Amino acid sequence: MNTLRIRVVQIRGHCPVYILGDEFTILQGYKLRAEKEICMHAIGSLLPWYAALSRGTPPKELGLGDRETAYVQCPDPCEYTGGGTVVFEIRRIDDE
Repeated sequence: MNTLRIRVVQIRGHCPVYILGDEFTILQGYKLRAEKEICMHAIGSLLPWYAALSRGTPPKELGLGDRETAYVQCPDPCEYTGGGTVVFEIRRIDDE
């Protein structure tokens, strides 16, 4: 299983958890490593995809991006909640 690096690449509205460039990883397909808090909305947006991406399924086959990079976003409808919708970039990296 590959390790995934998840990075914040866009924020629409105001996110109380993330800033641009924040990162966390999913090691060996199931171990979450983070230096700061992780938003539950972020986890929810990753759950359907992390196993397939960790196993090497190309993001393009899942409809999530190109051959190397996947994109998902949290489900916060920021225009209505005053929160922030965060877009995450997901890339496979060498296992640590």
